[in-house]
Amino acid sequence: MITFLRGKLVESIPTQITVDVNGVGYDVLIPLSSFDKLPAPGCDVKILTHLTIREDAHVLYGFMTAGERELFRLLINTVSGIGPKIALNILSGINATAFRGAVANSDFKALSQISGVGKKTAERIVVELKDKIGQTGALEAASAERQLSDSDQKISDAVLALVALGFKQIEAHDSVRAAQALLGGEASADQLVRAALKKNT
Repeated sequence: MITFLRGKLVESIPTQITVDVNGVGYDVLIPLSSFDKLPAPGCDVKILTHLTIREDAHVLYGFMTAGERELFRLLINTVSGIGPKIALNILSGINATAFRGAVANSDFKALSQISGVGKKTAERIVVELKDKIGQTGALEAASAERQLSDSDQKISDAVLALVALGFKQIEAHDSVRAAQALLGGEASADQLVRAALKKNT
């Protein structure tokens, strides 16, 4: 598995880049969300990747952030009928935070406005992802829309980190709340995560 490429950005268009890694050029398909974060051609770049092997080709998909790649994998591995092309369309049409918020709030209208995602696909996305995104998605979306208190922001960040590490939604919330009760309101998100992990080992 190729997990990332580090090299020189040779060229870029909104849907694809070419990266020179020690004299070998890699074509990588990307969403618009990653294109917006790229450096200028000729600069060094590190891009996170996901490799898909088909009968006729090995295809690399690239992402500038771990959150984008995580959402891409969640879509193609969890939602029936969604392949890499539609997953890239979703990342190009809505940012990851807004997507999670739309799923958590069952906002079919926002999802169905994305290119390649009709009403039935939007409904399937919500049904199949809501349990995985759940309250964390709502918290993350709320955090982006309004400024959470420092305490709520730390809790949100810590819960998101634990979910990324494989915790279930409820388990993550309970663990972070317990860690905060133990460490106090001044504890950082990192400290809350460490305490939660220590408790669950």
